[in-house]
Amino acid sequence: MSVDEELVKAVRAGLAEAADPGKAPAMRAYMKSAMPFRGVAKPQRSALLKRVLADHILPDRVTYSATVLQLWRTAEFREERYAAIDLSGYRAYRKWQDAGLIPMYEEMIVSGAWWDYVDELAIRRIGPILRSARARVTPVMLSWAAGRDLWRRRTAIICQVGAKEETDIDLLTRAIEPAIAEPEFFLRKGIGWALREYAKTAPDWVRSFVDEHPGLSGLSRREALKHLG
Repeated sequence: MSVDEELVKAVRAGLAEAADPGKAPAMRAYMKSAMPFRGVAKPQRSALLKRVLADHILPDRVTYSATVLQLWRTAEFREERYAAIDLSGYRAYRKWQDAGLIPMYEEMIVSGAWWDYVDELAIRRIGPILRSARARVTPVMLSWAAGRDLWRRRTAIICQVGAKEETDIDLLTRAIEPAIAEPEFFLRKGIGWALREYAKTAPDWVRSFVDEHPGLSGLSRREALKHLG
């Protein structure tokens, strides 16, 4: 495995230097995180990553994925995992965003197992790959939707948020339906979010979907119809 250890060290050193221990406890409490925070707010983290990633360009796809996973797996502070997500989507590596990265993102989704990680990965990583490689990725999303892991299921439901006219309504329907009867908040909220966003493009379809699925929770229904009057 070809990890760019210098990049990993630079990220960690930069986060340590920018740390604000006074902010860290509140950030950890808000996120209900077992992993501690450095106390680095998103604007500061983004500025740091912009500098570090520009100074450490990875030479190939193997090094890229290995470095993302190294930063993710060995993180001691939550911001280091945020940095791994940022690295995964860095503009210099867009050419590598294809279905071959699904196992990497799956590991991050399952091991991250919380909304701040999962939603970013679902919408900004899995979603674009799905739209560029439907034949390969759609079966994976259907498998996740039918599985038992909460965060894979949420990913399958919300991965098309923002897709607008490119939304695959068959996939959206088949991702949502297995979760309709589930009491889990993150599934119910995810269903409502996915439908609410698609309602901006196809309001009549969303109204019909809600009418045809009376088992939707009140939360999912309210979110889906939130802007439809």
